[in-house]
Amino acid sequence: MNIGAIGGVDRTVNQSKYLQANGNTDFAEKLSQATQNISDTEDQTKLKQACRDMEAVFLNFMMSKMRDTVPKDGLIKQSNAESIMTSMLDGELTKNMAQAGGIGLADMLYHQLSQTINTGKNKSQTP
Repeated sequence: MNIGAIGGVDRTVNQSKYLQANGNTDFAEKLSQATQNISDTEDQTKLKQACRDMEAVFLNFMMSKMRDTVPKDGLIKQSNAESIMTSMLDGELTKNMAQAGGIGLADMLYHQLSQTINTGKNKSQTP
């Protein structure tokens, strides 16, 4: 007596149920991974911008200290408006310097902080 055909039908039904159940979870996993990848790239972009801003602040501080070393002698004294204008000019120059690559401080900060963030995410994802 051969009853293999009945077992084959049962196996096919079980495979179908398994694929339906796991297909939904696979899709959910793929969707969450895609969402996480998007947020990761957004986080990376924000981190890069924050590192560039930090480099601009550092360069601005360095530029102002360099200007302080220049003697203020001369026939015409520097007015308050001129010193404010010089400060604003230095701020814009250092922002442009940082966006153009600067002295490499932003790249070093980004490299270090991105490793720290990735390590923290990996630790939080492990059970």
